[in-house]
Amino acid sequence: MSAVNDTKLPPAVFLLTGIPGLEDVHVWISIPFCLMYVTSILGNSFILFIIKADPSLHEPMYIFLSMLAITDLGLSISTMPTTLGILLFNFREISHNACFAQLFFIHSLMYTESSVLLCMAFDRFVAISKPLRYDSILTPPRIVKMGLVSLLRGVALIFPLPILLTQYRYCQANILSHSYCLNQEVMTLACSDIRANIIYGFFITISSVGLDFLLILLSYVMILKTVLSIASHAERIKALDTCVSHICVVLLSYMPGIGLSVIYRFMKSSSPLLQNVLGKVSWLIPPLMNPIVYSVKTKNIRARIIRVFVK
Repeated sequence: MSAVNDTKLPPAVFLLTGIPGLEDVHVWISIPFCLMYVTSILGNSFILFIIKADPSLHEPMYIFLSMLAITDLGLSISTMPTTLGILLFNFREISHNACFAQLFFIHSLMYTESSVLLCMAFDRFVAISKPLRYDSILTPPRIVKMGLVSLLRGVALIFPLPILLTQYRYCQANILSHSYCLNQEVMTLACSDIRANIIYGFFITISSVGLDFLLILLSYVMILKTVLSIASHAERIKALDTCVSHICVVLLSYMPGIGLSVIYRFMKSSSPLLQNVLGKVSWLIPPLMNPIVYSVKTKNIRARIIRVFVK
């Protein structure tokens, strides 16, 4: 199918893009992507199994980790099938409705994950700053409510975006520069006035992901203040050690996305290859690395995994 239709009719499909300039080796590139996909699915599923199977891990910290693993599973399932379809079979076409559905799931899961990371930061703040009230503050019903609010917020914020996209008229341009649909890119293909989409997208990004990131930073400022008031050096190290996993996951989740947003908004003349690679990193690396980080850096998870494999 040609990149630009020869007729005057608007394109019925969008065309996804693999890795520009490397089309001849897409099959070989698919091997590490397949490994990443399988590792992500198995890793997050294994984290869920470990936490469910061990009653000693039925604590707020690990319940929030289960929410993170479920979100990461959703992100992997939402992004990788179309990526592998392009790399393995050169299957680039995606209908408008399928594209809008995919971007809805990708973005809503991203916002949900941001909320879960904020909940995990709150968990660490309570555990370190108010240890005697930890169980009374983070009760099971309250944790369930926090999880539901995180999910509902992600869905409610993103729901208007695909509705807005369905109202636009799409002309001859139909090529997307990634192997999955993202709102920032789909809206630029519209021939209609997209100011409402731009303003709304900017608003929800600042008011949700931006706010979450600032609150996470604030929670760690307060955690650091509490830790510095602890007299024992060993206790300080022990308290900070419980936060290392979460800090790594926050950096993995936010930094690539922030970089991609900066490129889209302020560096539009940058290399398509750079945008493509950074886009894949933004969505594929966190689901892959999060279970690895928690397996390596969290003592109880690591001990439970060792017991499973020893058995």
